[in-house]
Amino acid sequence: MSFFSDIQGIFIRGASYKKSTRCDGKVVIITGANAGIGKETAVELAARGAKVYIACRSIERGQSACKEIIQRTGNENVFVRKLDLASFASIREFAKGFLKEEKQFDILINNPGVMAIPLWRTEDLLEMQIGVNHFGHFLLTNLLLPLIKATESSRIINVSSMAHRWGKIKTDDLNSEKSYNEISCYAQSKLANILFTRELAKRLKDTKTTVNALHPGVVKTELARHVEKMNFLFNSKILSFFMYFFNKTAKQGAQTTIYAALDPDLANVSGQYFAECGLGKIYKQGLDDDIAKWLWNVSEKWTKLDSKSE
Repeated sequence: MSFFSDIQGIFIRGASYKKSTRCDGKVVIITGANAGIGKETAVELAARGAKVYIACRSIERGQSACKEIIQRTGNENVFVRKLDLASFASIREFAKGFLKEEKQFDILINNPGVMAIPLWRTEDLLEMQIGVNHFGHFLLTNLLLPLIKATESSRIINVSSMAHRWGKIKTDDLNSEKSYNEISCYAQSKLANILFTRELAKRLKDTKTTVNALHPGVVKTELARHVEKMNFLFNSKILSFFMYFFNKTAKQGAQTTIYAALDPDLANVSGQYFAECGLGKIYKQGLDDDIAKWLWNVSEKWTKLDSKSE
């Protein structure tokens, strides 16, 4: 793709999911649905009849979002559960509680992330961006797999980014112990989302569960609150002008997630990457099967997925 097509992909306002697909009775988890894209996704799915769980770190903010979603949709089947993706203990506690609470699980939307932050570490001493954006969702998804695989026509959706184009999995420094750059580490985490999606799709090929990734577009949400501090392209006044006018709203940014979660035409589509409510381009580093397997194995080890405590 050319530079100009990349710029268009960054700033285009985007497609909308216009089908009237219902999801009555479906059980949905949306991580980070107390704000931004996640909240707008929750609004749309609740409006279409789903039972929605908002999984977020702040119960207070989650309850506020929950009340708003109920008011906007008239659907009272919206619930808040505590989930801190920067804590493996919190993830395990959430999964254990949910599996006791529900007998079916139709849609998992791994939505939130952190972007371009200073060098912070998770409770488990992982670099925060790879820790939350990849390892947290890796563990959560795998802990919930038994129920979602047992549910007919279930879907897993990983919100990634076109930033995976600039990503590289640092096999010699995955946890940024030797060096740290906020942009390259963000891109690495978004590439990890793609590799995880494709590897998981292979492992689910004989099930009725699909898994796909997507790029929501550049969206004006809290995710980019650290961007203005970066010594990067976003410091350009000209670019800031274009971003002000062309950034998507949270509702616009949620459209491809809604498409991936609901579109009947995607019932048997797995291991793909969507953008603007259609197929997107996975760049070559996202197609590296060897790196995908390496990352999966490391992820199992670091999250202690095979622990007897699971």
